[in-house]
Amino acid sequence: MGTYHRHGVESTAAVFRHQIHPMLIPFPIASLIGALVTDIAHWATNNVFWADVSFWLLLAGVVTGAVAAIPGMIDFSTIDRVRSLTSAWVHAGGNVVALTLAIINLSLRWGDPAAGAQGWGLALSLVMVALLGVTGWLGGELSYRHRIGAIDDESGVADDHSVEVARAGIRRAVNETR
Repeated sequence: MGTYHRHGVESTAAVFRHQIHPMLIPFPIASLIGALVTDIAHWATNNVFWADVSFWLLLAGVVTGAVAAIPGMIDFSTIDRVRSLTSAWVHAGGNVVALTLAIINLSLRWGDPAAGAQGWGLALSLVMVALLGVTGWLGGELSYRHRIGAIDDESGVADDHSVEVARAGIRRAVNETR
C-alpha cells in the first residue's frame, strides 16, 4: 500500500520515492501523437515514407505504452485512494482503450503500412490522440490535484524555497506597505 503523507500519497511503483509511471508516459504519448502527424503527412503527400514512419511510431507507442501501463496498474491496484477516484478509473480505462486502438491501428498496417494508413488508420490515430488528451489531463489531475505519487518534502530543507514561502513573503511585504 502507498504510504500516506500530510499532503499526498506515495507511489508504490517508485524508484527512490520517484513514481515510475510519469517517467515513462512521454514515450507512448510522443509516439502515438507522432503517428497521427505522420498519418496526416502521408494523407497530404501520398508519400509511402510517412506511412512507414507511422507504422514504426505505432509500434513504439504500443510497446512503450504497455511498459508504462505496468507501474500505472501497480499504483492503481495497491493504493486504495486511487481506486476511490472516478478520474483514476476513467484514466485507466481510457488508456486501455487508447492502447487497444493503437494495436488495431498497427494490425491494419502490418502487411502494407501505406494501405493501412488510408481511411481507418488515420481515423483511428485521430480518435486515439483525442482520447490520450483526455486521459493525459486526468493523469495530471491525479498527480497534481489528488497528489497521487506527489508528496511534499517533509525534511524542512525545501521550506525556504517553496512557492508558499515566496507568496507569504510577498503578502507580508504588501501588507507592510499599506
